[in-house]
Amino acid sequence: MDFSGAFSWINIRFLLDGLWVTIQVSIVSIIFSMILGGIAGTVRYSDIPIVSKVVGVVVDIIRNLPLLLIIFFTYFALPQIGIKLNIFWAAVAALTIFESAMLSEIFRAGLNAVPKGQTEAGLSSGLTYVQTLTIIVIPQAFKSMLPAILSQLISLIKDTSLAVIISLPELMHNARIVYGQNTNYVIPMFIVMTAMYFVVCYALSLASRYLENSKYNY
Repeated sequence: MDFSGAFSWINIRFLLDGLWVTIQVSIVSIIFSMILGGIAGTVRYSDIPIVSKVVGVVVDIIRNLPLLLIIFFTYFALPQIGIKLNIFWAAVAALTIFESAMLSEIFRAGLNAVPKGQTEAGLSSGLTYVQTLTIIVIPQAFKSMLPAILSQLISLIKDTSLAVIISLPELMHNARIVYGQNTNYVIPMFIVMTAMYFVVCYALSLASRYLENSKYNY
């Protein structure tokens, strides 16, 4: 093992570049995932005839597929039907598809946790169903959903490492390049990767724990 050589500034900066890509992919994916997951979860909660069942089937199928398969699909299969994405957007698309399905269940559970009386009160006051959802139900549900959403974000950050299979230049990919040039760097690189993943994920874990403990104090 060569710690001094492995921990040179050039290698550390290269790993930080990979970590930045990991964070970028995670942020973009979670934004799209929250939008699509929120829509899917709301549709399922609203129990719209046929539409809710179709969305439910799609969500269940995606949730039971391995993320690696979805990554392969977005990068290798989509070009076969004329949809060509670069590595970054192929990874974002795969993570968005997968995480949207996961987040839709969080949204649906959060909406179901709001007492039905809140919806009935909104409707009886003259609000439309959509207004009742957006003004009364969703804000209440979102507060209770935040810890679960942050936990899912932590999982998403770790899941970005699977995109190494399509050579996304994220943290795992860059670390492999470094220790691929010198096998004495293997353990030092894994130590650095562990530290970087831990710092990011543990910070989000603390935030999730804080929200979990304070969600009844809003």
